[in-house]
Formats: sequence, structure tokens, C-alpha cells
Amino acid sequence: MKPVLIIDDEREICNSISMILEYEGYTVDSTTSASEGLKKFSELDFSAVLLDIQMPEMNGFEVLKKIKELNPSASVIIISAHGSVENAIKATRLGAFDFLEKPIDRDKLLISVRNATEQASLKEENEEIKKTFVGEGEILGKSKAIQKILELIDKVAPLETRVLITGENGTGKELVARAIHKKSERKDKPFIEVNCAAIPNELIESELFGHEKGSFTGAVSQRIGKFELANKGIIFLDEIGDMSLQAQAKVLRAIEEGRIERVGGGKKIEVDVRIIAATNKNLLEEIHKGNFREDLYHRLNVIPIHVPPLRERVEDIPILVEHFCKEITAKHKKPSVRFTDDAIKILQAQPWTGNVRELRNIVERIIIIVDKREITAKDIDFLFAGSQASLDNLIETSNSFQEFKEKAERAFILKQLKANDWNISKTAEILDIQRSHLYTKMRKYGIEKEEE
Repeated sequence: MKPVLIIDDEREICNSISMILEYEGYTVDSTTSASEGLKKFSELDFSAVLLDIQMPEMNGFEVLKKIKELNPSASVIIISAHGSVENAIKATRLGAFDFLEKPIDRDKLLISVRNATEQASLKEENEEIKKTFVGEGEILGKSKAIQKILELIDKVAPLETRVLITGENGTGKELVARAIHKKSERKDKPFIEVNCAAIPNELIESELFGHEKGSFTGAVSQRIGKFELANKGIIFLDEIGDMSLQAQAKVLRAIEEGRIERVGGGKKIEVDVRIIAATNKNLLEEIHKGNFREDLYHRLNVIPIHVPPLRERVEDIPILVEHFCKEITAKHKKPSVRFTDDAIKILQAQPWTGNVRELRNIVERIIIIVDKREITAKDIDFLFAGSQASLDNLIETSNSFQEFKEKAERAFILKQLKANDWNISKTAEILDIQRSHLYTKMRKYGIEKEEE
């Protein structure tokens, strides 16, 4: 994980925040000088920045502007003893990720930093995938599925209708949402993303609708929610299948009334937002289980867009691999590389449970390890040794497609754990999932470290 940078003229604040974050496993760098902080930011890559407002050399808003000039997608959390609605709004307009009031609540700090670092990671990852799934204004892929998605985006983008995007992890659901935003009438307005799976249930309402000061323990200042921040623009509710039923009810009310109410507040606030939602879950099954509101499902599912897994559009793999080769060789300053037809066929035969994201990682691994200008099937056999036999066995022993997917996922996770010597953190990073999610998968599939 990339380090977190703290810029605050009070050394005690830097030390106390550093201690909290380092205890949770973060790497932290700090400085009491605004100019030194900008120098550090320009020279190193940080996952998030914690920035004070009142500093002698230059104030936090000036520093924030300069940080955004250096990196528009930087995740900056403003921390200040001078908490006010005006400061919070100003910070938000300048591109701040969050606004925390001093004295800083430990839990709120950790949640904000976690969300900021996750967003930074997602942004970086999506920039990589965006270059492959959505290129220079075009979608890369010749499959009928991709062409259908393109047509749907063109049709639905200029409208105000709600869209529900479904598909497995790594297929590019967020990229479809961003493509709709770019082609919509709201393209110059905010695109606010909320990862519903990354926010604890007890805080999701505050995240979406904001809260008033004193509305709950830790609510030391008023908070502007994502719906308000997305006013006149688009709010993207990612992994909405993980949202609590209570929050679902409030989202439904916001859709029906066009107004929201902050937690602990009594005032109705009008919001003009277009909602795009996404999920990797089967919401009809979740409705049957009592985990998702049927009325909200029908409100969101006006225009459904399904992004199919890579294994169902293998004809797109040669195009994606060619693009990955150009991108990765440029990144590592290596000579151009091409995959031969027999090498491509091996890639097309894989299940790709991680979809486009997994394909890109494999291509990068091959380019680095093989280190040849032309990569053949013989060069990559070592990565997929026995894979066809294993695949055939999975097919023969599976009674349903769901069972086949689960067996394939179990085999893939087990292989990665063994390859990383059962290092959970490293394996979770490679799989691009949270450690808690990996532990859940291991329990689900009964995966345990083998006794030596």
C-alpha cells in the first residue's frame, strides 16, 4: 500500500495521527511545512493526504489547489480545528475527499483514510482498465456483447433514466457508468461514486445523506452527504447489493421525492441527481432472501446493462492483449511485444475468474518473466501447466454453472495462496480484494493451510 502524507504545522497532531494510522498498518510520512509537503507530494506517490487548513506559510486551501494541479485525482482529507459548513463546502468544491474537524475522532479518521486510499487504488486501477475497456473515446472489443453495450450507452446517456449495471468483479461496470456520464447532459457536473460494500452499515446513511452535528457519537461537525455533492450530476452507487435495508429505504424515498434528509436533521433538502447503480449480485435472489427491497430494484432497473465475463467474450482477448502489450511495454520502457496465435489460444482457454483485471495482470507477468519480443505458447505453458486437464475435470464434476464457477474460484484462490506462501495480505493484494473478503472466501470454500 502506498504511504499516507500528513501536512500540519502542529507536530503533536502529525505524531498522534501517525501513531493511529501506523498501528492500523499504514505507512505514514509527515511534515509541519506546507512547502515541504508539496515537495514530498510532487516527488513521491501517496494513497492519501491529510491536510490542515490554518498554517503559517500558506493555508490548506492553497495547498489543496496546488496538489490538485499536480494530480487531479489525489485523495485529500482536510483536517481543521475551524470546522464550519463554509469551509467544508469550499474544501469539497476544491476537490477534497473529506473534511474532518479537530479534535479528530479515531474511528472517523480510520474510516475516512480507508475510503480515501481505496478510492485512490480504484482510480489508479480504473485508469489502467479504462485504457483497455474504454480507449480513446471508444470501447475495445469486437464481440456482440461489447457492441450491444456501446449501443445502449449511446441510447441511454442523453436521457435522465436510471441504469442498473450488473456483472462480475473486474468486468468494467464502473467504466460503463463513467462512459454514460461522459456522454450525458450532465458531463460537466459531478460524478460521485459510492462503494456501498466498503462502508460499514452503521455509517452508510451518513455517507449518502450527510449528518448534523451531534446526531450520533463522533458527529462533531455537520457533514455534507454524497447525494448533496452529486447535485445536478450523477451518483454512482457501486455494489448496491451490499447496502443495508434501512439505507435502501432512504434511497427509495430520495428517488420518489427528489429530496433527502441528513441524519439527525429535520429539514428536507432538494437534490437533482441521476442514479446509476451497479452490483455483482443477483438482486432477484437477494429479494427472495429478504436482503434487497423489490420496490427499489424496480426503481433502479429501468435500463439494465449486463457486462458479461471475459470467458463469454473470448473474441475480445486478442484485442485486449495487443493493447495491454503496448501499454505495459511503454510503462516498463521495454521493446514492443507480440503474442503469437497459439499463445492467444491458450489465453482464450482460461476461465478468467478475475476477468479483464486478471488478464492484464497475467499479460504483465508474462512480459516481465519471459522477456522476449515474440511470446509463443511454449513460453507461457509454465503458467497454465495442467490447466486444460483441470478445466475438463471441473466441467465433468460440476452439476451446474454456479457450481463450476465456485470450484474454479476455489482452485484459483488456493493456487494464489500457495504461490504466495500463504501470505494473506499479499494474496489479497494480488487478487485485488480486501483481506476480510479473502478470509470469507477461504471459510466458504474450506481452504486451510496444508500441514508441512
